[in-house]
Amino acid sequence: MSFFADVDERICAMRGLLGAVVEAVDIPREIGALDDADVVALLNEATAAARAIERITTVASAIVSRRSDRDAGHGGIAQSRGHRNGAAYVQSVTGGTRAEAAKQIRVGEDLLDTLGSSDEPEAGIDGSNVDDADSPDVDADSSDAGPGEPKSAPPPWHAALSRALMDGRLTAAQHDAIRRGLGEPPDGAEEAWELAASVLAAEAASLPLEELAKSARTIRDRLDQDGALARFRARHEARSFRMWTDADGVQHAHMAFDDDGALWMRAISDAALRPRRGGPRFVDSAERAAARSLTDDPRTNDQLAYDLVMDLLRAGALAEAADVFGARQPGVRIVHVVDRDGASAGLFPHAEEDGVPVPPWIAAAARCHAGARECTVDGHGNPLDVGREHRLFTPKQRVALAVRDAGCRWTGCGRPASYCEAHHIDEYASGGRTDIDRGILLCRFHHMTLHNGGWTVTREGLGDFLLHPPGGGPPGVLHPPLATRYLWGVDPPPRRFRPAA
Repeated sequence: MSFFADVDERICAMRGLLGAVVEAVDIPREIGALDDADVVALLNEATAAARAIERITTVASAIVSRRSDRDAGHGGIAQSRGHRNGAAYVQSVTGGTRAEAAKQIRVGEDLLDTLGSSDEPEAGIDGSNVDDADSPDVDADSSDAGPGEPKSAPPPWHAALSRALMDGRLTAAQHDAIRRGLGEPPDGAEEAWELAASVLAAEAASLPLEELAKSARTIRDRLDQDGALARFRARHEARSFRMWTDADGVQHAHMAFDDDGALWMRAISDAALRPRRGGPRFVDSAERAAARSLTDDPRTNDQLAYDLVMDLLRAGALAEAADVFGARQPGVRIVHVVDRDGASAGLFPHAEEDGVPVPPWIAAAARCHAGARECTVDGHGNPLDVGREHRLFTPKQRVALAVRDAGCRWTGCGRPASYCEAHHIDEYASGGRTDIDRGILLCRFHHMTLHNGGWTVTREGLGDFLLHPPGGGPPGVLHPPLATRYLWGVDPPPRRFRPAA
């Protein structure tokens, strides 16, 4: 189906659902009269149509930018219309922010570089003529160029993202998140980056945009550890804290964290505000009372976080932990993967909460002041030391589950491990064992969804966890986060970039 035929089909579907809407002001009333199924269908059709039009907007924005560069002078598209540059003109037309206009132009530039521009109409994504777009794919290196004739250049490593965007499998925002998260590959690593881009594009539909961007950055750091070390050091050098007073006399502050400081600040905030953000329910009576008190507190989360930081500064190192944090003292747990003989496995340590790599020196410092707890796992991250007959998972088992799952396993959730509860996939009351390989981490919301909604989780041996919907139907696989699969080698690209020795 041609591009505009697809758009027309979407518009016809919307017209069929809404009927003959005479004016735009009638749309809220007409949609409000639809039943649930039709509202969902309308949303899907409208989203598909908007994503199709977004492709045109994105490419047009990049061409406007190119035709508004310095060389164009006052005759450029933007300048001749009273704007300083292409981004300013795109912003005025779209009504978005300058950052959104810049993003559209960045993505459009990638599409032009990958798929060809108006200056090179014959260039397709693989160097072939666009008139032959329906012909079988050919290897770019096996062109029909004769002796002495130049061969077509291979597509850039991020071509898979451009294809996914133009096929409707990615939005411009998802494309930009992956592209910026992965950054540019080191010399010789283009194949690893290409494969990572393909995997991330396939996962994009099931991940929130923030999680997609974080996964891209984490995978980049795992593939390029030399570059990651440089980025760790750069963030450390960029750490800062400053205060200023605005015109109304309000005092403001800005802080840029290094990796260690960010881990601690996040752990402190999570420990204090977890009940407000959907933390675990299975706690003792004292913690339940404290959680209810915090939930009923009239302050906003931002106000609570501010008061917490001020209490910490006032209390300093002399305060008892319970005076500030209540029953649950915050802490940062670092996971360091080693081989069976105790040697480093060649991977960066990572934060238990989200699997984000941390510099080796942070892990070394953590071992010095907090000690270490060993957790033996197999090559796929499955803990080998299983539990025993307890009703609830023990603290050591919770550590092992956090190492393996890195948070809620429900597809697309992204809640960190400290916000999760350990679910028995075999009901304990029916004889199920509290063993690590029969447990899975779920956030409170999805744990309740599973129990109250008729969902079930099964697992064959150490295979995938399968989520079965209520009323039957094919199950879905509950994968751990993509970055964690890269770590354990469960679902990585077939080749991992390693810099030459």
